Amino acid sequence: MGRESLLRRSAWFGPAVLLAGGVLLYPALRTLVLSFLDENLKNHFHSEFAGVAHYVRLIHDSRFHSAIWTTVRFTSISVAIEFVLGLALAISADSWKRGKGALRTIQLIPWTLPTAVIGVLWAWIFNDQYGILNSLLLRSGILSAPISWLGTSSAAMSALIIADVWKTTPFVFLILLAGLQSIPSELYEALEMDGGGIVDRFRYITWPFLARFVFVALIFRLIQAFSLFDLVYVMTGGGPGGSTETVSLYAYRTMMRYLDFGYASTLATATVAMLAVVAAGLYFLIARRHEDLG
Repeated sequence: MGRESLLRRSAWFGPAVLLAGGVLLYPALRTLVLSFLDENLKNHFHSEFAGVAHYVRLIHDSRFHSAIWTTVRFTSISVAIEFVLGLALAISADSWKRGKGALRTIQLIPWTLPTAVIGVLWAWIFNDQYGILNSLLLRSGILSAPISWLGTSSAAMSALIIADVWKTTPFVFLILLAGLQSIPSELYEALEMDGGGIVDRFRYITWPFLARFVFVALIFRLIQAFSLFDLVYVMTGGGPGGSTETVSLYAYRTMMRYLDFGYASTLATATVAMLAVVAAGLYFLIARRHEDLG
């Protein structure tokens, strides 16, 4: 029974795991290889134990701890919202008889725009002096004075999440819609003949077929959100007071501003390692759930 379960998981999730693994492992391996081959980078190591010293520094680095917490908070909230919205839109669009092509085209517009452009757009929307959001709220009487949306920690984080959700929900929507459209309609018809309801449709047909698509969507969104750089760099610059500084932004500043290539490489490697752990946990969670329902 255990062997059959393993084979069934491999058949369903094998391609998705290989793809996600390649995305995660290739940058990490490339960074490690370059760190050993690049003579200029070697000059930053004062002894053969310098690599270990970087990880010891990482453990005690309060700025890294803060950046990790900020990144985890941003990733968990934004990806959860994107998944719920994407799934709702996909289920709704799958039942449409007409207009699916037009809906997909419209949904793709935010996703195709460069993230830096999105950052400039939303930074203008949330600007406290000439932003359109404050203007609309003031004219409607909801606000009596402008709010500095990007000037406080909680508001700045919310602004980043809104901008990210607006841009990347179409990605989740398209993947889940493709999964829904791959389900044979005959299965639903057979279940209806057996007296199955809406809950049974989702439990016995929709979710087992959709599980691998959910895995791909969540893994890629987790990777993208956890490594977010350009949106934060453009909208908030990590402020106010470092409250929106992500790990990627911290690693970038460590390398470009302080020229500490060794520690920046350690930050990147540690981030990839954490993502690998999360990806493995998500795989086993969805695969186990798929096995129980399937």
